[in-house]
Amino acid sequence: MVAHLLRLKLLLLGNSFRRSPWQLVGVGIGALYGLGLAVALVAGTVYLAEVDPALSNTILVAAVSLITLGWAIIPLVAFGVDLTLDPARFTTFTLSRPRLAAGLLLSGLIGVPGALTLLLLGGQFLAWRRDPATLVAAVIGGVLGAVMCLALARLTTTSMTRLTGSRRFRDVAGIIAIVPLILLGPIIGSAAEGIDSVLDWLPRVVTVLGFTPLGVFAALPGDLAAGAWVLGAARLVLGLAYLGAVLWAWERGLHKSMENPLAPRTSTKAVGMGAFGIFPATPVGAVAARSLTYWLKDPRYAASIVIVPLMPVLIWFTAANAGNPQIMLVLGPLLGILMAFAISADVSYDSTAFSLHVLTGVRGVADRAGRVLACAVVALPVTALAAILPPVFLGRTDLLPAILGISLCGLLAGLGVASVASARFTYAVPLPGESPFKTPPGAGARMAIVQLATFTLMSVLLLPALGLLVAQLLTGDALFGWLALVVGVAEGAALLVAGIRIGGRWLEARMPELMQAVMVNR
Repeated sequence: MVAHLLRLKLLLLGNSFRRSPWQLVGVGIGALYGLGLAVALVAGTVYLAEVDPALSNTILVAAVSLITLGWAIIPLVAFGVDLTLDPARFTTFTLSRPRLAAGLLLSGLIGVPGALTLLLLGGQFLAWRRDPATLVAAVIGGVLGAVMCLALARLTTTSMTRLTGSRRFRDVAGIIAIVPLILLGPIIGSAAEGIDSVLDWLPRVVTVLGFTPLGVFAALPGDLAAGAWVLGAARLVLGLAYLGAVLWAWERGLHKSMENPLAPRTSTKAVGMGAFGIFPATPVGAVAARSLTYWLKDPRYAASIVIVPLMPVLIWFTAANAGNPQIMLVLGPLLGILMAFAISADVSYDSTAFSLHVLTGVRGVADRAGRVLACAVVALPVTALAAILPPVFLGRTDLLPAILGISLCGLLAGLGVASVASARFTYAVPLPGESPFKTPPGAGARMAIVQLATFTLMSVLLLPALGLLVAQLLTGDALFGWLALVVGVAEGAALLVAGIRIGGRWLEARMPELMQAVMVNR
């Protein structure tokens, strides 16, 4: 049974490559990137063999504990990233529960995350290679640590099934998970600044982690290197007890979830017309109301709204590090482009709901205008505030007209470019209700190329207004700033109208092809 499940995981992985060569390219790029990172970290453990064993033990226990904690937490918010061998698919089969659990657990090693984790944790032996006993202990501890990572991931996802099965939880968790990714730079920078204080209390924390499921196996070689054989033996027994308890709890939870599978929750509560009661009863209004509903309830769109309060923090941190607060002036143009870019894949995000536009025969111009209107409801006030507030707080109100013109140009022209791009190009995206982090088969390279080209074109269109801002800075003449406002708004409005019309014509001409594309991308 275990071998059969492992072969099934390999078969599913191989079939995903045959479905699309882009899937193979994407996984290959991800594997190379992860492998390069893993090799760099493993190479670092080679250096640890040359330093004090106590310091090596502190670093390794802290690193392994962080990796193990990530395996326990990340699957809760990155739901739906890998649905192969989903336990829910085995509910109708009379399978041996222990063998099913063992097969599902070991199948986690088949894939880039599991294989890299095994490589990283197993590579600890390089730090203890000078003594055969500690080397063997490091190898055993690394393998058991990798199994603990997989077991904790399975336990947390299984025990929280009813919570993660809630649509509200998935939406909130998917949005919250974006926050640390956006603020990764400031977080790393702040940690680097406080490295001295961290080194003071880290050994005490590591001592505690060495007796928890997170770092118990990583601390095992350190005991042997210090000559504490009895403590090492006791720690191994404790670690095996932890692992056994986690596996037992997961196996029990797996059995319970398969005997009583989670029924899909439905709601019959009427909440009114929502956005449909605000917009006029016209094709443009209907499309705008449906699109605005996506903005408010779909985590794939809501991620763009989350970026709004985080982007000032990120730019402020960059400005503080560079010692130049004037960098904050880029906030308005940057947010304008990012908000416009959010609808560059709206047809792909529609999935099968795009059939509503095909069957009702809505005009392409109405479709494009409705989507732009919904985005503008959110993006226009955000862009205006981001363009006005930084010059005011920095005391550079003389630059306010130019910054506002560039920002509005970025938003309006960007919406025009997005209206054309989404009508011309589609690619596989996470389906409605799936994790925003999921990478569907065949999406990697095509998505990257289309998004890069779209974003680059949006940025290039800012050059006329930017040129006038540069002229104002060089000459000190405020007239150039007002010209930048006029040129930016005029250019943006013209490109927006042109984008809606061109995108509308392409949409009408390609509706059957677009419908076929979104069906294939499922």
